[in-house]
Amino acid sequence: MTSNNTDLVRAGLARRYRAEKRFRLYGLGAILVALAMLLTLFVTIFGSGLGAFTATEMTLEVTLFPQDVDPEGNRDPDVLSAANYRKLISQAMLDLFPDVTTRQDRRALLAIVSDGATYEARRRVMADPSLIGQRIDITVPVSSDFDLLNKGKVDETSAEHERRITDKQIAWFKRLQDRGMISTTFNKRLFTNSDSRQPELAGILGAVVGSMYTLLITLALSFPIGVAAAVYLEEYAPQNWFTDMIEVNINNLAAVPSIVFGLLGLAVFLNVFGMPRSAPVVGGLVLTLMTLPTIIIASRAALKSVPPSIREAALGVGASKLQMIVHHVLPLAMPGMLTGTIIGMAQALGETAPLLMIGMVAFIADVPGGPLAPSTVMPVQIYLWADSAERAFVERTSAAIMILLAFLVFMNAGAVVLRKKFERKW
Repeated sequence: MTSNNTDLVRAGLARRYRAEKRFRLYGLGAILVALAMLLTLFVTIFGSGLGAFTATEMTLEVTLFPQDVDPEGNRDPDVLSAANYRKLISQAMLDLFPDVTTRQDRRALLAIVSDGATYEARRRVMADPSLIGQRIDITVPVSSDFDLLNKGKVDETSAEHERRITDKQIAWFKRLQDRGMISTTFNKRLFTNSDSRQPELAGILGAVVGSMYTLLITLALSFPIGVAAAVYLEEYAPQNWFTDMIEVNINNLAAVPSIVFGLLGLAVFLNVFGMPRSAPVVGGLVLTLMTLPTIIIASRAALKSVPPSIREAALGVGASKLQMIVHHVLPLAMPGMLTGTIIGMAQALGETAPLLMIGMVAFIADVPGGPLAPSTVMPVQIYLWADSAERAFVERTSAAIMILLAFLVFMNAGAVVLRKKFERKW
């Protein structure tokens, strides 16, 4: 009988060990699948976006004819700014190909040069008017189609009607490459320009500045309000049906879809208070409403983690309740509060839906000059580029996602560093 019981116990243990091993394998498999999907996502984004960090440029010899740039010769900045620099760029291109004579071919040849060439020529003249009358070298961007051609992303062997550039244009571009006039450089315009209809000129500076204004307003409002609400609910509020209802509503608001907060901002901040549409101040207010539940919940959890003995010891030596909270409880709870706040800010940085509802989807070509100026933010900029028909915007979209992910990683790393810096053990 004893031997049978022993065999039964051993068989049961073997089954449990096998079940535990299977459970571990299931968990390991789930982790490997998640890592594979994450790796696929990163490889796809990085593979599509790395090309956006390089730009194809062309060096042109441009003659700044005085009769075209400054006919009166008085160096008036308004006259210099309004000069027809496009004509000078076009003439420099046509001088390189004297065999191009028909109107259609000339138009196709000039399509190689980006509209940014005009801005670069104007910038050089405005910075140094003494260049007028000289023949100078100007490095200008090529249009997006030829940028893709230089990066090997245009199939030259495909039928001509299946691509945006013709065989003649490819031949002309090859001649420019053979002359050493085409170069590949770091795409600084991606970081120094705002949005543009031309992919080769589009940048993220306006969106980054708009995101900074929006996040600063969100942080300035949500952190003190969230911490104050958490302190009141945890330290002062009586336990009754009213505070229970507030807690339930805070937990429910944390699960509300973000677009609902956008509808609230549209109805209240824009329609009732008449605040400016597509402004960071409105975006900051909307994101404040969205992140407050997260910050309040995290702050309350941090306050609960402080041992009661800390409170009792402070009160025991004669501290008032306010002194006990300010000088003892809050410093100990601050790491958790900061972590919750940064996580909430990271969530706000990646939000698009509520900002679309308040008009931040508009095309903004300038860097916002303040929190009341029209602007956009990084997620909305990604949305706009992803919705564009231009193929070259695919690179810009992936590059902007990479930069946004870098910001999020930096913010989450900052949360870990701050928690380690201010964390106290007892």
